[in-house]
Amino acid sequence: MSSNSRITSAFKKAKTLPLNKESKYVLFSDCHRGNNSFADDFKHNREVFVFALEQYLKKDFTYIELGDGDELWENNFKDIFEANKDVFGVLKKFHSKNQLHFIWGNHDMDYKNPKNVEKNLASYYSFSEQKKKELMVNVSFSEAIILKNTEEESIFLMHGHQADWFNYVFWKLSRFLVRFLWRPLQLIGIKDPTSPAQNFKELIKVERKIEKWIQRNNNQMVITGHTHRPRFPNFDELPHFNDGSCVHPRCITGLEIENNQITLIKWHLESDKEGKMHIIRTNLEGPKELSTYFNMKK
Repeated sequence: MSSNSRITSAFKKAKTLPLNKESKYVLFSDCHRGNNSFADDFKHNREVFVFALEQYLKKDFTYIELGDGDELWENNFKDIFEANKDVFGVLKKFHSKNQLHFIWGNHDMDYKNPKNVEKNLASYYSFSEQKKKELMVNVSFSEAIILKNTEEESIFLMHGHQADWFNYVFWKLSRFLVRFLWRPLQLIGIKDPTSPAQNFKELIKVERKIEKWIQRNNNQMVITGHTHRPRFPNFDELPHFNDGSCVHPRCITGLEIENNQITLIKWHLESDKEGKMHIIRTNLEGPKELSTYFNMKK
């Protein structure tokens, strides 16, 4: 199956969510939540991520995670949960409001199987209370999501590994290589060449394949993750957005959709004149009207 066919298949099977002026969505991806070890890239941004989610929760946003949330290639989930209880606590609050949607990526492709979702995320064992407690029962996982308005204009959300044949078709082999080869080498500074986020040539290939699909499908607006490279096109470019990642060295990046506008944002630490550190939200691009990107269709 070609990358075009894989993307088309995801598009046809995508879950649909409403898109209107009242819609408030925040999109993050590629958290790669780990076990707090030296190789855990997420741990540096955990507090920033939790603070950002809490602000969106207060403002009644719906949170959509575009894949690779949990780093299941390198860790077992019990270790991930123990290292990120505060994160899962906030996610549970979104879930209780029915404002949480997950898309599975290559690093958490185990969640393609509903049994694995239930096993990991439905409940957890509280050692302090010595009993099992509810976490996120029946939480939603999909390969793709479509945000659609009443005029049938839409935004297609997927992780993006559908355009990366090795990390989609041979994801189990890739997982094996990461867990037993590249992860130990990562500890001494050697990067994984199979990852688009670590290999610029692979990154460009993935982006080009997605953009070919966009051209073939009436300039369909698409938002992905996977490559870790934020993208916010101009109005004269193909409507291919990327929310970046939550494992940048000094920040997390994401996309907000509010008032029928889209904005690329980052949350990061910044010191004031007294040397006190604050978590700041900054606009990187936008906001720009969604209607302009929809009207690109021919």
